[in-house]
Amino acid sequence: MGQTNRRTSAWPSLAVLLAVLLSVMQPADAADSLAMEREQLAALARQLDLIDRLAEHAAHTAPQERARYHFDYARLRADLKRVRAGLQDYLVPQRAQPRDPVPLAGDYVRRDRADDEEPSP
Repeated sequence: MGQTNRRTSAWPSLAVLLAVLLSVMQPADAADSLAMEREQLAALARQLDLIDRLAEHAAHTAPQERARYHFDYARLRADLKRVRAGLQDYLVPQRAQPRDPVPLAGDYVRRDRADDEEPSP
């Protein structure tokens, strides 16, 4: 009755074997993932170029009438230029980190100058 049936499990040795195999394969996977990341960032840079061209076109074709609010294409294009420069700095580094942490503007709605002026006393 007091007898226990002890079976040795293959799980610990299988786990060690799996860990060794993954550690051997990881450098190749890291290189592949780095190459994939660079490809994705290069594609993102191309898409930013397309967005910039579309914003330039939209700025030239936007109605010129004075509305209370209108889209600030110049600020958008400046932010796109900043993001593109950050991608380029990462893809082709010219200097070591850290980078200049200048925030993006992010607010693309402008009011007419008449709305911004304070009334004279």
